[in-house]
Amino acid sequence: MASTAGPAEPAALDVAAPRKRSRAWLEALALPFAWLVIIVVFSGLAPQTFPTWTNVSSLLASQAVLVVITLALIIPLTTGDFDLSVAAVAGLSAVVAAQLNAVMHYPLWISLIAAIVVGLIVGLVNALFIVVFGVESLIITLGMGTFITGITLWITDSRVITGVEKVVTDWVITKRMLGIPLSFWYALILTAIVWYVFTYTPMGQRMLVVGRNRDVARLAGIRVSLVRAGALIAASLMAAVAGVLLLGTTGSASPSTALDYLLPAFAAAFLGSTTIKPGRFNAWGTLIAVYFLVTGITGLQLLGAKSFVQYLFYGGALILAVTFSQFVKRSRAKSGI
Repeated sequence: MASTAGPAEPAALDVAAPRKRSRAWLEALALPFAWLVIIVVFSGLAPQTFPTWTNVSSLLASQAVLVVITLALIIPLTTGDFDLSVAAVAGLSAVVAAQLNAVMHYPLWISLIAAIVVGLIVGLVNALFIVVFGVESLIITLGMGTFITGITLWITDSRVITGVEKVVTDWVITKRMLGIPLSFWYALILTAIVWYVFTYTPMGQRMLVVGRNRDVARLAGIRVSLVRAGALIAASLMAAVAGVLLLGTTGSASPSTALDYLLPAFAAAFLGSTTIKPGRFNAWGTLIAVYFLVTGITGLQLLGAKSFVQYLFYGGALILAVTFSQFVKRSRAKSGI
């Protein structure tokens, strides 16, 4: 009995390994495949409007701000912290730049730098309360987002600021490469940067370890507080960049427009964690999730669906994505994938 049991175990492992790899590939590519399916379906249902280059170009460019805000969101999520203030930071950054340039007539470059500095300040304050004082990130960033919204309304007097120098819109939405507005390419570049940092840098690996288990990270010699603080600051800086893109996309700054991005960003972040690298927040999964969601919404609207469908889509996607990500996490833990 003992002589036959030994060689049987490696053989069983050899049989199981391809199944695990196939399952991993299926999980990683399920969302891109589903995206391809809905593209084909809507192209068939609305052949005169959906598969046109005008619609594709508009779809890609219109979601650049959402892509960047979602990228900002997944940075602290990777380290185990929530940041509910990213959309408000984007709105405040856009308003600050517009106020300085259009109302106070400061040079555009000063206005844009000030918008980025706003993100840095908010990130530092978030890090102070969450990391140094030890307050729960969900509470602090919820309060910070509300506080920032009040500041934004105060600065604008609840009005839309117009009259920003045209060069902003020129370099965000008017100028094109391969027929697609530059805003999409900026979002694509930022996605590649976040992917590179997460995948190939020591900082990205430290963030992943901190997010999985902070006690293990401390035992491994990682400065957990510094990593968490850096993630929160980077998120706010990224959100400020999204605010600049928002300003360039619309040519104006509204005190409330950016707030509409928070729910879609969370939906895309958690949906993105179910693809490419299932169970992990990742840049390319985020990009695919954003465009998967907006493709579905756009297709339904072209078929006559009312505007409320986007709330159904984003809310439903968030619920399903969080549920599925938890299922994948437990399943992978059991199977050892």
